[in-house]
Amino acid sequence: MTDTTQHALWNGPAGDAWVQAQPVLDDMFAPFAEYLAQGVPPGSPWKVLDVGCGTGAVSLAIAARLGAGGHCTGLDISAAMIAMARKRARSTAHPVEFIAADAQRHAFAPAAVDHVVSRFGVMFFDDPVQAFTGLRVATRSGGTLHALAWRAPDENAFMTTAERAAAPLLALPPRSADGPGQFAFADRQRVLDILADSGWRDIEVTAVDQVCSIRTADLQRYVSLLGPVGGMLRDPRIDAALRAQVLQVVVEAFAPFVQGDRVAFGAACWALRAVAP
Repeated sequence: MTDTTQHALWNGPAGDAWVQAQPVLDDMFAPFAEYLAQGVPPGSPWKVLDVGCGTGAVSLAIAARLGAGGHCTGLDISAAMIAMARKRARSTAHPVEFIAADAQRHAFAPAAVDHVVSRFGVMFFDDPVQAFTGLRVATRSGGTLHALAWRAPDENAFMTTAERAAAPLLALPPRSADGPGQFAFADRQRVLDILADSGWRDIEVTAVDQVCSIRTADLQRYVSLLGPVGGMLRDPRIDAALRAQVLQVVVEAFAPFVQGDRVAFGAACWALRAVAP
């Protein structure tokens, strides 16, 4: 596989962190796994492709709904996350498989897929038109796309709380407005243009707002592993005293989201829907 920046990122400490955080992330994003799975009719014989499947929560939820002839393939650039997804799949009898590959460059069989889904994976393409063109070619005529992406940072206060709180203490890398990255699809018109330029039709990009939560007991683990702050805290060059100080400051900054034993927040997203011609 080509050693792109994204490949290096997700096959290094970032991918390992997501594996470690798998139970927390599955808890946090469970409503979105259910939301995407509900788009697949129960007992369906569809062939489904889950792009950026991570450790497999969405793929497994979809595979549990499929009927005879149905199959879900989860694909992710991170070998570590795919290994975790395969481990989870072994305890089920669901029609699912997982492939470690870059969806932007993978040679999909033409017209082999009925339905493409993605939960927060498509924002990380370095060439999204190329990527969505490949996914459209892989989808049969009349097949569908249903993906989720984050809206703007100022609509997702929870997702930026850690870096805002840690900014006086850490030299955090700046976020790129156009990505690849978490908020690369914040601009709705840009997303519409990407899908149109990729050859999809009947394109819809609509707002979806969902309340998500994690256990309050998991908040420090979440902060220490994920996002720009988690990335810096995993750096062995950060001394223990500074790490402890950052964790304390950041965890305290999440106080407005704490509701007893849960930390709850509103996730502001775009739902991308389109049809292959």
